[in-house]
Amino acid sequence: RVHGENGYQDIKMSFGEFGELVLVIGDFHIPHRQTEIHEEFRKLLVPNKMQHVLCTGNLVSKEVLEYLKTLAPYVHTVRGDFDDNASLPETKVVNIGDFRLGLIHGHQVVPWGDHQALAIWQRQLDVDILISGHTHKNEINEYEGKYFINPGSVTGSFSPMSNDVVPSFVLMAIQENNVVTFVYELRDGKVSVSKSEFSKPKKTATR
Repeated sequence: RVHGENGYQDIKMSFGEFGELVLVIGDFHIPHRQTEIHEEFRKLLVPNKMQHVLCTGNLVSKEVLEYLKTLAPYVHTVRGDFDDNASLPETKVVNIGDFRLGLIHGHQVVPWGDHQALAIWQRQLDVDILISGHTHKNEINEYEGKYFINPGSVTGSFSPMSNDVVPSFVLMAIQENNVVTFVYELRDGKVSVSKSEFSKPKKTATR
């Protein structure tokens, strides 16, 4: 676990080794529950450093979507239960490296955040990695050989599921069949980073 912005700088310098950078973020609830992203996070979300943004929804305001478009050339977002933008899809599948990544908000999953229920969506979308939000609690979980990611709420907006929401987002570095995942949390004004890795078997050449 790496603490503070200096630790982030050290990690950022080595990101080029890992391939494509993917920001996983969601549950902003701006302006209804929070007014903005915390300054400590905004300093880390530098434009043109990432290739993709995968957003789990509940942006609520169109200004948030416009902000995400300044961060990366490819922005993929789904509709949350508080989003009025009817043009946003309920689900989305994106191919990055050797991975198929599925994106849903998470309110469709019953019970919310349940691993077995999430696995049903993973199989329906036929993806290697399923990304969901809604619970406002970040989680990285490997289940039945698949990878499940919840970036939490980047603004730390309140949730009926928790009285203590920690602001968070996830950064993934994807290279071919390997993904390195960094979870960023903001506690007492300080950013901490934790790292994990996941790989899928390489496809063998067939004649």
